[in-house]
Amino acid sequence: MLSLLNRLQDGLDATRRLDFLAPLLLRLYLVPIFWMAGTHKLADMDSTIAWFGNPDWGLGLPFPGVLAWLAALTEVGGALLLLCGLAVRWISVPLMVTMLVAIFAVHWEFGWQAIADASAPFANERVLAAGEKLERARELLQEHGNYEWLTASGKFVVLNNGIEFAVTYLLMLLALFFAGAGRWLSIDYWLAVRFRQA
Repeated sequence: MLSLLNRLQDGLDATRRLDFLAPLLLRLYLVPIFWMAGTHKLADMDSTIAWFGNPDWGLGLPFPGVLAWLAALTEVGGALLLLCGLAVRWISVPLMVTMLVAIFAVHWEFGWQAIADASAPFANERVLAAGEKLERARELLQEHGNYEWLTASGKFVVLNNGIEFAVTYLLMLLALFFAGAGRWLSIDYWLAVRFRQA
């Protein structure tokens, strides 16, 4: 029995030859997320700065101009570095900071869920109330609109804007911080082969 378990473990260990796939796929998953977030900020920087600084309808952060530019450039530059696999562990740190700011300054008050779903765990009062509003919106659209056309690309949902996505991206970045960019398909790997001592 022990021999069989050892052979099974050896087979499992053999899959480690493909360990470069996990960091590669994490990087490629995060690239469009940070690219879109950063380029949207840069596209209308005046509005971004106003949102960062305004305490009534924005984040109310100090030094909004500096922080808005830092966030936008970190996200755009981070997307490019993740794509190339260059300085992945280094860029993961400021990207994690942007996710922590997003979690606590933007999404925290809305709870866990990004999309309101009353049947899911962690449904708060806001999520539970969204079901009735969504149903009423469906009724109005079915009665006064072309509902089949409107839902042809997917069903309607209520955005709860909770911390779910930001926490997920934070954990992915944390994994990249510890694992690095991965072997073979990253500039970091080839720089380490060339310049780092064993």
